[in-house]
Amino acid sequence: MSTTLSTPAPAAPRPRRLRPPVLVAQLAILVILFGSWELGVRAGYINGFLFGSPAGVVDAAWKLIRSGELAEHAAYTLWASALGFVVGTALGTVPGLSLWYSPYAAKVVEPILVAINSVPKIAFAPLVILWFGTGVISKVALSISLTAIVALLAAFQAAKDTDPDIQRMMVSLGATKGQVFGKVVVPAALPYIISTFRINIGFALVGTVVGEFISSKYGIGHVIFVASSLYDLNTVWVGIFTLMLLGFVLYAGVDIAEKRLLRWKDQTYATQFKL
Repeated sequence: MSTTLSTPAPAAPRPRRLRPPVLVAQLAILVILFGSWELGVRAGYINGFLFGSPAGVVDAAWKLIRSGELAEHAAYTLWASALGFVVGTALGTVPGLSLWYSPYAAKVVEPILVAINSVPKIAFAPLVILWFGTGVISKVALSISLTAIVALLAAFQAAKDTDPDIQRMMVSLGATKGQVFGKVVVPAALPYIISTFRINIGFALVGTVVGEFISSKYGIGHVIFVASSLYDLNTVWVGIFTLMLLGFVLYAGVDIAEKRLLRWKDQTYATQFKL
């Protein structure tokens, strides 16, 4: 007596969910958010004097754009933040990686670095203004003070966490300490250092804006400070949204640097998944 085994029918493919493009979804969120805000102000549910309104923000932004003030202040803040970001990140990353060479020196300075990092850097703002004056140098110095210590700690930790087995293998093959550093430690630490770059963008902007709050005739921080003292909430929002745009500009610069510095990582990913 012969029996035939029936093979189960293949499962029907699940229908793909229809999702709007990412840009469309983002724009929809913005329309809902600002539309609800504007309707709330017009209906009286939101106090326009305390919170401003999208229509008032657009009007204030157009006045600043037409007079050229917004471009002038934005360029001032962008320049100070970018310079502080680059210098501070470099001043922190290089010594942080260099501590890998001497575990003794790393143990000596690590508690000092932790102590410095635990102090809010904004507390140094009055001193920095007194030392460097009210010009752009003080804003750059504040950005450096915020970004350097973060970059140093991140680079030091990334170098310290490099796989010791790979380092021992390189030494057993005859590699010098400098070759281990250049061929293993730095490439392994770069992804974490690039991630720190993204964090430092916010710190660089914070340092510049705080300096502009304390003493400055230019910059988006100065615009926000003056507008808030006059209870001009619409102009305050213009300043805040401008800072967001400046953050996007700096993020774009970090993305370019990441593609150049981590090109090998993209190639490895493409080879692994046969892209």
